[in-house]
Amino acid sequence: MTPDELAARLRRGDPTTILDVRNRDEFEEWHVEGASVTATQIPAIRFTQAEVLGTVSDLAERFTDSSGPVVAVCAEGRSSDHVAELLSDAGVDAENLETGMEGWARVYRASTIDHPDATVIQYDRPSSGCLGYMVVSGTEAVVVDPLRAFADRYVADAREHGAEIVAAVDTHVHADHVSGVRAVAEQTGATVALPVGATDRGLSFDARLLEDGDTIAVGDTELHAVNSPGHTSEMTAYRLGDLLFVGDGLFVESVARPDLEDGDEGAPAAARRLHETLVERYATLDGDTSIAPGHYGDPTVANDDGVFVATLATLRQRLDAFSMNTEEFVEFVLSDMPPRPSNYERIIDVNLGKASLDADEAFDVELGPNNCAATKTSA
Repeated sequence: MTPDELAARLRRGDPTTILDVRNRDEFEEWHVEGASVTATQIPAIRFTQAEVLGTVSDLAERFTDSSGPVVAVCAEGRSSDHVAELLSDAGVDAENLETGMEGWARVYRASTIDHPDATVIQYDRPSSGCLGYMVVSGTEAVVVDPLRAFADRYVADAREHGAEIVAAVDTHVHADHVSGVRAVAEQTGATVALPVGATDRGLSFDARLLEDGDTIAVGDTELHAVNSPGHTSEMTAYRLGDLLFVGDGLFVESVARPDLEDGDEGAPAAARRLHETLVERYATLDGDTSIAPGHYGDPTVANDDGVFVATLATLRQRLDAFSMNTEEFVEFVLSDMPPRPSNYERIIDVNLGKASLDADEAFDVELGPNNCAATKTSA
């Protein structure tokens, strides 16, 4: 099974059993997740031993009642290939995930968000739940929160739509992935744009600095900057008509974590800013405004049209955070945060231009779950 085929299964919600044959610590740090996934971990060495002892059938019995195929997974698809073969010989419907978790991290799906003023593409990296966007109007395009690993993809997709990318924009200084704004600009000559507050965080390369209310022209329309601090001090959303690209400030099942900029010490103040953004700043927005987030978690299921978008009215009903007072919100958010993203401090330095990585290093440093939400369930 190719990584793209696995992604298609999970997007459809097809029941799938994942057998991860890496070591336990690798599995616990990061593995294939999804609403329709049943994941288990048995190291490959157990199957090698069972092959020698002639007891593979004992291990295979664990999968006789599995929903859907058993997909064996390892780091690069070699050890898992042997495990899948052993299980198949024992009568289990088993397949190997080609190229393993490395290949899984290279899956990047595109879906179209319905919009009257432009073609809007939502990009989905299922290995981390990371979302990016491209807005195409006429012969121009803008990318929002692009990933460096997929810079070529944005350029090619824009040209397929008869457009050239004129701006590459980040909503904030990302902590979970290496930004692609400069890589896209190098290929296209596009303007690099970041929130003005990025300078206070140590931005060390030239960029257009956006303040609240500034606009980014794209063809016959424009994006409007909406300052929305909380996840980070400079967090800025971008509004395209009734669609709001919120970065990591708000998700369709949860809210942002506030500790990735100033750590535990600065988290309470950041949480208060986030609450103000949600209940005051966003209070000026109509409930029909569609929220397009920068991430989604493993409980989240895409809409029927394949995109991860929800109206603000829906989120106001779904998320208790909108009805909490400030101190209740702060206590809740700080009490239920997952581990910080792997290598987040190094990634922040790269995205500020204070450090550099080659392409392979940049890909490796961001592998793993995003962990940018305060919780993995509704807040």
